[in-house]
Amino acid sequence: MNKHLIQQAKELQSKLVKAQGELADMTTEASAGGGMVTVVINGHQNIQSLKISPEAVDPDDMTLLEDLILAAMNEAVKKSQELAQAHLGALTGNLNIPGLL
Repeated sequence: MNKHLIQQAKELQSKLVKAQGELADMTTEASAGGGMVTVVINGHQNIQSLKISPEAVDPDDMTLLEDLILAAMNEAVKKSQELAQAHLGALTGNLNIPGLL
């Protein structure tokens, strides 16, 4: 196998490991209900914080609060995945490499 190609693969692997580590420090935010529920998530799709406005809490309508939380979390995960794809895609030329994200 070509030594130059092997060296390039090793360099790319090193850059990808570094970029994946950086994703832990990158965050994105999503909200629902006009900001009544806000979720902050990092590039590894780990929830960093969840904020619920007191106006969102109605003991007689907990279903609304549950729906707002789900909507905010789903949007946060989507944004986090897009963040990771953009960050790692710059290194891979936007190739879809299984197991990378």
